[in-house]
Amino acid sequence: MSVRIRDGFALLVGIFVFYTAATGPFESLVQRAVFLALVTCLGLCLYPLGKDTSWRKPGLVVDLVLAAVTVGACAYIVVNYDEIMTTLPWATRLDMALTVGLVVTVLEVGRRAVGAIFPALVIAGLLYALLGKYIPGSLGHRGFDVEFVTETIFLGDLGIWGMLTGVAATVIAAFVLFGALLLHTGGGQSFMDLAMRLGGRQKGGAAKIAIISSGLFGMISGSAVANVATTGNFTIPMMRRLGYPAPLAAAVEAVASTGGQIAPPIMGAAAFVMAEILGIAYVDVMIAAIIPAILFYLSVFVTVHIVATRRNLSLVPEDELPAWSEILALRKVLPIIAALGGLAIGIFMGRSVATSAFYGMAALLVAFVLTSAGQISVAEMAKRVLDGVIDAGKGMVIIGVLLAGAQILVSMINMTGIGVTLSSMIVAIAGDSTVLVAVIVGLVCLIMGMGLPTTAAYVLVAAVLAPAMTAVGIEPLTAHLFVFYFATISVITPPVCVAVFVGAGIAQTNWLPAAFEAVRLGALTYVVPFMLLLYPGMTGGGGVMAVTNAILSGLVLVVAIPALLGGQPLLGRVWLDRGMLVIVIAIALWPAFLTPVIAAGLLGGLLFWGRDARRAAMEGGQ
Repeated sequence: MSVRIRDGFALLVGIFVFYTAATGPFESLVQRAVFLALVTCLGLCLYPLGKDTSWRKPGLVVDLVLAAVTVGACAYIVVNYDEIMTTLPWATRLDMALTVGLVVTVLEVGRRAVGAIFPALVIAGLLYALLGKYIPGSLGHRGFDVEFVTETIFLGDLGIWGMLTGVAATVIAAFVLFGALLLHTGGGQSFMDLAMRLGGRQKGGAAKIAIISSGLFGMISGSAVANVATTGNFTIPMMRRLGYPAPLAAAVEAVASTGGQIAPPIMGAAAFVMAEILGIAYVDVMIAAIIPAILFYLSVFVTVHIVATRRNLSLVPEDELPAWSEILALRKVLPIIAALGGLAIGIFMGRSVATSAFYGMAALLVAFVLTSAGQISVAEMAKRVLDGVIDAGKGMVIIGVLLAGAQILVSMINMTGIGVTLSSMIVAIAGDSTVLVAVIVGLVCLIMGMGLPTTAAYVLVAAVLAPAMTAVGIEPLTAHLFVFYFATISVITPPVCVAVFVGAGIAQTNWLPAAFEAVRLGALTYVVPFMLLLYPGMTGGGGVMAVTNAILSGLVLVVAIPALLGGQPLLGRVWLDRGMLVIVIAIALWPAFLTPVIAAGLLGGLLFWGRDARRAAMEGGQ
């Protein structure tokens, strides 16, 4: 497929998203159908069947047939929108044929883009809906015929045209475009320069550069794997050049990129989906995630600092770091300030999130033109903007097809009641124990999320597992944040840790030691979800004292967990150090009124009395 055709489709997708963000979306099914038709056809261009093989010509025929069926199915929805929304249409043979063609195309593009795991799950959901009457026991159900499944998936707003596809076609698409424009108009280099200046001359400087830059990029890209593949090509070779072990370099990049998806103000795509599922403002999700995100990055910084000190890793040379005057130049900071300012103004004025993203994009483009005038030609300015729109269009493909596929799966889960059944089984196993329910849900989240992009993993576990947590009295926002964090860290959790795989490939090392390093670096993230349950103040609720206790307990864990896993010397004897740190961690996790204060005092005492042991250890490593 010609590059011009691919870029043309991508540009068309970006223009459609920009226009509807500015003027407001079309009628729900129309917006979703047009968007899905565009991203699916673009996906067939980006991931052609039989590329670079002798059977590309038959593959091209298949792609053209799939594109034609998809466009026909989406056009059918646009033309018959009023009838679908005002009546309860019966499925005809044409409807069933169009449904099969559309579902096959969406799943095939998803398979080409991210692998076979997720399409297989959707197919399993469809088969379960059709064949459930043949399954014995509590997992069986009365079964549904092909006509009813077609009506659910295609002829209404509960199936493929449901809420998840709607979020992809409006809010998430607008933010993908916002992020791409920000990066292509200079924000990407500004983020990297800032990260280098802030972290380069500290212990573990190269790793801290990776943490800061990948966190900033990760917030915008919304994909840990894509972020590792981009920023990792710069940060991992730099760490290797300065003496970092290859597994550590790969792990640092994977963990930092993953953390970007849980970090406000622009969290990953899954956070927007969460807001829609819960029916709350995105700002509420963002506020609830602030404290956990800060704790996560502090923990990674502390771990890196301990490792760098123990291994005496080199600093980044001063002559490789950009000057502050260059970083803070008006032409570099004004577009970023304008973009984030426009976004914030829109949100606090009560505009929709997609419209707020448009305000940010408009302010960004104005600032970019003003600061670039006389610096670069008009043609170069236009090229950068167009490149940003094209990259955004390409980035929407995976999000669009995955969320459309996820919507099919969720509709089957809701239709068959399997989510309620599984939740009831979990509650029956755990009884009234909130902690045991949480442990079971966390483990299942990690398993179900392995091999899936974060957004798809979150949607899957939220539909099946979040009800089990709310059934035992956990607040819905807390329950969804719990499964969201576990779905997020599944990409760094062995054995199917896709973000680590990508980082290890760039570092040219075995993925297994890199995965163990990633688990150590991101250890606090496995604890944070449980802290959400133990300390309501973690999400900003419960009053000043609750928030203070949550922060203090979190800060204790930020130091104690990395010290335990990093072998930090405290009192001079390994067994004593580890035992005392375990006690500190246990006290910090015990949600009583004064336990965070006790844990903080005990940890402070260990750090104070262990100064000589740490000094001797550092001198021995030099």
